[in-house]
Amino acid sequence: MRAVLTWRDKAEHCINDIAFKPDGTQLILAAGNRLLVYDTSDGTLLQPLKGHKDTVYCVAYAKDGLWSPEQKSVSKHKSSSKIICCSWTNDGQYLALGMFNGIISIRNKNGEEKVKIERPGGSLSPIWSICWNPSSRWESFWMNRENEDAEDVIVNRYFQEIPSTLKSAVYSSQGSEAEEEEPEEEDDSPRDDNLEERNDILAVADWGQKISFYQLSGKQIGKDRALNFDPCCISYFTKGEYILLGGSDKQVSLFTKDGVRLGTVGEQNSWVWTCQVKPDSNYVVVGCQDGTISFYQLIFSTVHGLYKDRYAYRDSMTDVIVQHLITEQKVRIKCKELVKKIAIYRNRLAIQLPEKILIYELYSEDSSDMHYRVKEKIIKKFECNLLVVCANHIILCQEKRLQCLSFSGVKEREWQMESLIRYIKVIGGPPGREGLLVGLKNGQILKIFVDNLFAIILLKQATAVRCLDMSASRKKLAVVDENDTCLVYDIDTKELLFQEPNANSVAWNTQCEDMLCFSGGGYLNIKASTFPVHRQKLQGFVVGYNGSKIFCLHVFSISAVEVPQSAPMYQYLDRKLFKEAYQIACLGVTDTDWRELAMEALEGLDFETAKKAFIRVQDLRYLELISSIEERKKRGETNNDLFLADVFSYQGKFHEAAKLYKRSGHENLALEMYTDLCMFEYAKDFLGSGDPKETKMLITKQADWARNIKEPKAAVEMYISAGEHVKAIEICGDHGWVDMLIDIARKLDKAEREPLLLCATYLKKLDSPGYAAETYLKMGDLKSLVQLHVETQRWDEAFALGEKHPEFKDDIYVPYAQWLAENDRFEEAQKAFHKAGRQREAVQVLEQLTNNAVAESRFNDAAYYYWMLSMQCLDIAQDRAQKDMMLGKFHHFQRLAELYHGYHAIHRHTEDPFSVHRPETLFNISRFLLHSLPKDTPLGISKVKILFTLAKQSKALGAYRLARHAYDKLRGLYIPARFQKSIELGTLTIRAKPFHDSEELVPLCYRCSTNNPLLNNLGNVCINCRQPFIFSASSYDVLHLVEFYLEEGITDEEAISLIDLEVPRPKQDNRQQEIANSSSQILRLVETKDSMGDEDPFTAKLSFEQGGSEFVPVVVSRLVLRSMSRRDVLVKRWPPPLRWQYFRSLLPDASITMCPSCFQMFHSEDYELLVLQHGCCPYCRRCKDDPGP
Repeated sequence: MRAVLTWRDKAEHCINDIAFKPDGTQLILAAGNRLLVYDTSDGTLLQPLKGHKDTVYCVAYAKDGLWSPEQKSVSKHKSSSKIICCSWTNDGQYLALGMFNGIISIRNKNGEEKVKIERPGGSLSPIWSICWNPSSRWESFWMNRENEDAEDVIVNRYFQEIPSTLKSAVYSSQGSEAEEEEPEEEDDSPRDDNLEERNDILAVADWGQKISFYQLSGKQIGKDRALNFDPCCISYFTKGEYILLGGSDKQVSLFTKDGVRLGTVGEQNSWVWTCQVKPDSNYVVVGCQDGTISFYQLIFSTVHGLYKDRYAYRDSMTDVIVQHLITEQKVRIKCKELVKKIAIYRNRLAIQLPEKILIYELYSEDSSDMHYRVKEKIIKKFECNLLVVCANHIILCQEKRLQCLSFSGVKEREWQMESLIRYIKVIGGPPGREGLLVGLKNGQILKIFVDNLFAIILLKQATAVRCLDMSASRKKLAVVDENDTCLVYDIDTKELLFQEPNANSVAWNTQCEDMLCFSGGGYLNIKASTFPVHRQKLQGFVVGYNGSKIFCLHVFSISAVEVPQSAPMYQYLDRKLFKEAYQIACLGVTDTDWRELAMEALEGLDFETAKKAFIRVQDLRYLELISSIEERKKRGETNNDLFLADVFSYQGKFHEAAKLYKRSGHENLALEMYTDLCMFEYAKDFLGSGDPKETKMLITKQADWARNIKEPKAAVEMYISAGEHVKAIEICGDHGWVDMLIDIARKLDKAEREPLLLCATYLKKLDSPGYAAETYLKMGDLKSLVQLHVETQRWDEAFALGEKHPEFKDDIYVPYAQWLAENDRFEEAQKAFHKAGRQREAVQVLEQLTNNAVAESRFNDAAYYYWMLSMQCLDIAQDRAQKDMMLGKFHHFQRLAELYHGYHAIHRHTEDPFSVHRPETLFNISRFLLHSLPKDTPLGISKVKILFTLAKQSKALGAYRLARHAYDKLRGLYIPARFQKSIELGTLTIRAKPFHDSEELVPLCYRCSTNNPLLNNLGNVCINCRQPFIFSASSYDVLHLVEFYLEEGITDEEAISLIDLEVPRPKQDNRQQEIANSSSQILRLVETKDSMGDEDPFTAKLSFEQGGSEFVPVVVSRLVLRSMSRRDVLVKRWPPPLRWQYFRSLLPDASITMCPSCFQMFHSEDYELLVLQHGCCPYCRRCKDDPGP
């Protein structure tokens, strides 16, 4: 800041007060008993005003009238002491009075005292001057101001200035608008409660040589600040950002709004009694005791620094704001002293204050980090013109001298120049070895390294240097001289490459070597290489150029201007410099410019550049073209005309492409192009001399075009004329034109099998089997004819054809049987195969159906089909030649039927959201399957699902040991993802359960009454007597049945007759005799004469010798059979060659039902319920009304 004296005058008497006209054009001052009116522009005394007999102490301009409009007279109020000064708030609602006894009284406009402020000095510190801040927007800025240490506390919050329109709206609502709405209430009601909500700031200067600040409520803001002189006048700038203060020190000082002294406006020869600021300007007038009037202009210089995208500048004279030009983030650093110089470089920031230099650094290396902290303090006063900071040093420039200081303040190096230093800039380098670019007034340009005493002269020109910049590669140097000329030099050769007029600043593009910009005369000039300058309007100075962003300093603010690089790009394109144009485009152009670059490069056959440009616009079509051309070039093609013709064809320039095709000797490509475009008239120009192949091709293409434009009948005629019968047939078939298909089929020769076969296929689809059969007969394709009869289920015709041609019997009867089986007509299928003598095929059909059911996870159907297969095998086993094999298959299929029947419930439980089975049933089924599964698990059965169900139900029913075993087994299997979470959770939670099973679940052997473990290594047999368990086919409970065998010599018919007798049992002594041979062990009942009482002979037969490892079956004699009741015995009456099976119920009161067809056992209640639900046996699907076998 510096003050320039505009004009000065002297009056005869002391200047007591000064007032400006509201528009600032005139100045009125009170001198003695006269008023003097001056013109503020040149200091001309316009007129003296007389009329006062005594000294005039105060003068003011009226803004809105002399008196308050609601009061008819002037009211008077007494004060406790002499009033020395007064000041109204901005809205005129409150008046502050400064008194001789050191008290400040704040009153409303009715004269009522609302706030009384007593100063510490009392009567020794009379209040000589007070003034309200004209703007109350700084109140939030004041809060806790005195408690902040600017050197240690880092202000890292981002801020944004409040728009001026919003400020005025907020504060005006507290002023005149409120007064207009309720003037009466404001007169009558006190406003003490509202004082805390107002933001008015009062500046107070007393003769205790202090300045203080108060809120309207009387609360002091901050601490008192010492002045070291007696203040006589105080005045705010129009916007309240600065304060003028004058008094006994014979000068006017400039302070910030918070009382920090910034400097002296003007020194005088006597006390300063009054000072005022011209409205809305930086002009200041001073009135002294000796009558001197001085009019000054205050010039606030811009103190700032820039490095790449970080800009630091001074704000409010005592603050530094660092702005990130890309992200628009800002951080404010409060210094509380006058900021004299600022320098910024990479992560360093240097701020020069009057008595010290502060060095800041960023918290991190992040490019967007805006958090600064103090690194070093140099407590020393320096005088310098320019300040530069490096990684480890600061550079001070004072006229011709450069000094390099470490951050501790130690001078390490000094350079003395031949002339005044006009410009200095850090151009980068390793830490501690940075380079400086220095421009002198005599035209010398030097490069200095901070670790080297010797300066390197880059070049010398005749005119003084004003601005400098070096290109990114440091090969070119741009200079702006004092004649506003931009000169560009080659650093190596010292050659002047070019020069441009009207420049005041210059900057190279940091991302492009050949681009620079310079500003001047209200224009921005962008120059690429040696091309003409591109110009556009721009106010300010260019200070940086990065990619497509230009950083411009205008007045006191810097902004990033996005400048499209289209103009220089097109300059390169005009000269066919595609690679250079691409580099410019990368800095920032529109999508249209990118496409233009791609097209120009493609037409210029610069495929690499074109490919990059098309990638930018994501044009896959042209990228495929470029890729195909590159592949052809790799194969050795070098004809550029051909490549260019392809490019023109893609661009829609078909006639130019055809000419190039013809010139390169590829007329066929032109023909293909025109035919593909359906431009058949042009295509005929490229036909060969009556070549039938090309003519046929052209007709075919024309037919394709007719087909595409929805003219199918015309297309059919063209295809037939071109001999393309297949395409004609396809169109007729797709449109269902049966008549046209018949005509084509009858006109075709029988040797043309492909079109005839296609005709027959379409006729079959169009439900015209008779015409299809006619076509197959014409071709002599009897196999297809058979397939037609089978597919259309015309079985009579198929059987007739099979009689004539026995070789097609398999093609007829197998589909016929499948059709019967799919319609659940298995008996008819079996009869049909029996007629044809093909029983094996019947079995194969059932096997196929079974496999399909397993593959489709229809395990209930699979069980049913396996049971039917077993019965088929049992029927075939009556043939002695196939007996052994078929009986093996019978037992195998029976076992599979039982497995799939049980697994159906497991599958439904794991797949369906709701289960229809009770937990006990699922628990029993999973145990049954786990004990019954062979080593090779049958197809479709998942061991994971079985174990998962077992684990889940075991846990639910209290079989924790078994559940833990199941989870352990699952860990060794591949688990589907959908079960993974449940199994892992169950594995963890089961660990919290006791390691035992509930005794209620333990199965009981009804032969030996042994409790069997839930997990039986022997399978579904008793661990003690080895007796196989009999399971219910619905609940899979162990039934209270024991299988027994007949003694040798007893036939099935005799056994049934003995059981049916039900004679009283004789009292005999029945003893057991165990007979062992090499093949079996038989428990025989020996009849003796000793009486055993009423004991059941069969029960006695159940005993056996303990400790045996092999199963000992129960064999009964005629006597035991006679003792049995018919209702206690169940007999499986298998057809031959199988023997019947006999079972004795040990709990007669618990009823058991056996299906007479499949011989599966059920609890009677369960069986009746299942038959009611399904209408048939759930296992063999025998209807309840069907007679037994």
